[in-house]
Amino acid sequence: MNILTSLIERIKGVFKPVDITKTSNPMVVISKEFLKLYLILGFILRIVLMFCLPEGASLGVFDIIKAVVLGAVNDLAMGFLFCVPLALLYAGMVEWKYGKKAGYAILTVLVLLFIYVTFTHSIFHEYGGVVPKIMSLLVGYKLLSFALRLFLPKIRTAWRRITIYIVWSLYVYLLIGNTIAEWIFWDEFGVRYNFIAVDYLIYTNEVIGNIMESYAIVPMLMFVAVMTAVIIWLTARRYQFRFATITSARMMRNHLFACLFTTVFSLLYLTYVSHHLEGDNLAANQIQQNGCWDFVEAFQNNELPYDQFYTMLPEQECRDGYRQLTGIDTRQQTDTIASAWQPMFNIPEKDVNVVLITVESLSADFLTAFGNKKGITPCLDELSQKSMVFDNLYAVGNRTVRGLEALSLCIPPSAGESIVKRPDNRRDGMTVGHLLARHGYQVQYLYGGDSYFDNMGDYFGNNGYEVIDRKHISKVTFSNIWGVCDEDLYDKALQVFDANAAKGRPFFSQLMTVSNHRPYTFPEGRISFKGDPKCRDGAVKYTDYAIGHFLKQAESHTWFDNTIFIIVADHCASSAGKTSIPVNKYHIPCIVYAPKMIQPCHVETLCSQIDLIPTLLAMLHMDDKTTFTGRNVLADNYASRVFMATYQDLGYMENDILTVLSPKKDPQQYAVTMKDGHRVTGDKLNTPVDSLIRKARIYYQYANLYHAKDRP
Repeated sequence: MNILTSLIERIKGVFKPVDITKTSNPMVVISKEFLKLYLILGFILRIVLMFCLPEGASLGVFDIIKAVVLGAVNDLAMGFLFCVPLALLYAGMVEWKYGKKAGYAILTVLVLLFIYVTFTHSIFHEYGGVVPKIMSLLVGYKLLSFALRLFLPKIRTAWRRITIYIVWSLYVYLLIGNTIAEWIFWDEFGVRYNFIAVDYLIYTNEVIGNIMESYAIVPMLMFVAVMTAVIIWLTARRYQFRFATITSARMMRNHLFACLFTTVFSLLYLTYVSHHLEGDNLAANQIQQNGCWDFVEAFQNNELPYDQFYTMLPEQECRDGYRQLTGIDTRQQTDTIASAWQPMFNIPEKDVNVVLITVESLSADFLTAFGNKKGITPCLDELSQKSMVFDNLYAVGNRTVRGLEALSLCIPPSAGESIVKRPDNRRDGMTVGHLLARHGYQVQYLYGGDSYFDNMGDYFGNNGYEVIDRKHISKVTFSNIWGVCDEDLYDKALQVFDANAAKGRPFFSQLMTVSNHRPYTFPEGRISFKGDPKCRDGAVKYTDYAIGHFLKQAESHTWFDNTIFIIVADHCASSAGKTSIPVNKYHIPCIVYAPKMIQPCHVETLCSQIDLIPTLLAMLHMDDKTTFTGRNVLADNYASRVFMATYQDLGYMENDILTVLSPKKDPQQYAVTMKDGHRVTGDKLNTPVDSLIRKARIYYQYANLYHAKDRP
């Protein structure tokens, strides 16, 4: 008991005001002032986020109080963890390390470490991005600085003073900058840092470029720098620091012991307690959480081995259930176009071209047909009158790679990272590209950006597609950090399609656009728009214009009459809502246009993004054995169900019930209701529907564990 009391007193001592008449330990002062500032900025950020809630989210009085109080506890715990580097720096401020034996030993270790991180394939290369370069610079700096202090003793005190002020400034600068970054991330995605932020750490060039083009970043950074200088000056003038001998060995041990205790406590609390204090309101939970800790968790859980995190069925039961649910053994005979739909088609038996336009972030509610009153999609609205329109098609995820996975593999989304981005992404003979190649098609993937982004080039290039990306586009009239404008991509596509047609073989070409993405920049003079066009609605209207312009140009080409054009979104513009899977934020448009072959009509059947290609194959009269989970929506035996997921919550919707499988948790089920003409996630069910839980487990367990092994 005495030990615990003594420990608490030591921790409390860190927060006591420092007497200005005495010299002060600068590291203790920095730690105390940092924690105070972290709590203050965390409180301000939460208040700001409360006024920027995602559409449909709301907070009660209890939610607000809980978010503020428990949020402060989360921030304090994370703040203690941020103090660990300060403690390590503090522990290194001792004189014995400059002794002859110790000094040369440390110098040798630093030299070897620098060689390892700079000239070999170190462990840091496994993280990709700029991490190896950062570590090389850090170790190089440490090596140089230690060597100078070892051989030039007179500079040690001055070096220590400068180092402490630089570290202090960096802490304050990064803290303020991160607070602003969290608000920007919330404004874009409606959540705290998650796996998207982890991806952004890897694709630094695109992300930094996007930020530079989207925000007044230079004035923002200058503001942060000024605020940092003011805070450092106001704080430092209250203390008289000692730098030559910072503290006694005994006091340093006490401080480091207190840091060790708070670090262990914080890790245990954030890992095992903080999430158990959350409620059912997703927005309140997000505000309550600490963004930096959420980033750490997302980094750790970017890959989720299904068999370790989700409830498992016996393997044979799962395999048998999958074969039964998908009709995989009989659907070559049963997944044909139903007789009621056959009059809508006049498609030849073979050699029909397909152009699949995957549009960035095109939510269904951008179109007039789905309730939009702004008139930002006039071309698509007109095109819908001439096409087959899928009125109730839902995306599988909220990232581009999820849409690409669904349209190339036709299976439910994987837990954790998308298959597209995984090292083991080879699916020999199982992709849409492989299947169409077997039927004599030229198969291509055209992307306006650099295909290394999100591992697209590696995935498509090794799964039956010819990859054509930004480096193949010589004529560029406009581009931003994400790639060339949609018009430039379509101009390149017209050239590629002409070359394809000249070879006398049918082609399947998937296009991935980029213009409907922040920073929302595109060529001037293309659209009329009230106000600043550099916004989401402006980008949607340009995206719409570019599609209409492309199709108008395509009409004059010889291959046009024999080509089916499919326009579908990769995902919606936003996925934030009251629950982790808000159904209305997965509703996407799908338009199938072929004026010589398909009559205008509406398909009102509820269906999934993974069903689109199997439906197309049925239209093309292709009889091929596949392991696709997706089914022909126009078949008599089609059973409506939808898959939608985040990176860890796996959703399955059937009969207006959304079943959600989550890691290490019991399944949750929600009623799906209609609101303003859209399906929305409603109240949680009190009584589970076990048959739907079993179906969800069968589909997701098979897709995650067995699909890659079962070649057709």
